[in-house]
Amino acid sequence: MQIRMKGVTLIELVIVVAIVALLASIAVPTYRNYVLRSHRVEAKTALLNLAAAQEKFYLQNNTYAANSVLSTAPPTGLGIPGTTKNGHYTIAINNASTTTFAATATATGTQTEDTDCATFAIDALGVKSATKSGGSASTVCWN
Repeated sequence: MQIRMKGVTLIELVIVVAIVALLASIAVPTYRNYVLRSHRVEAKTALLNLAAAQEKFYLQNNTYAANSVLSTAPPTGLGIPGTTKNGHYTIAINNASTTTFAATATATGTQTEDTDCATFAIDALGVKSATKSGGSASTVCWN
């Protein structure tokens, strides 16, 4: 009568570890890209809030607010911080005048790894644009 050993052999264990490592090598980068894309919502929300605050400021003061009064409390400023809620983007107002403004959200910290959408922009007409980290235009960011 033959005695049968119970348990897992070393070869079986190595095969299982190799399969888990292969799955992890696929899943981790995919998850990281998903997280970077999800942070884009922060920039879009901040810029849309800024544009609404600019229009309100314009109605009250007959001019758009400049970057220097971005974080100043109303009525002399917009009361909007210079960074997004979680700090993944910095917010700036460029070219503000009595008739127009342009605002940008630029990736900072680990969000700079999102090379497809490094900078978001919106202007007084509501025109939205984005640029890649190389400076070329990106069409996937505001979708």
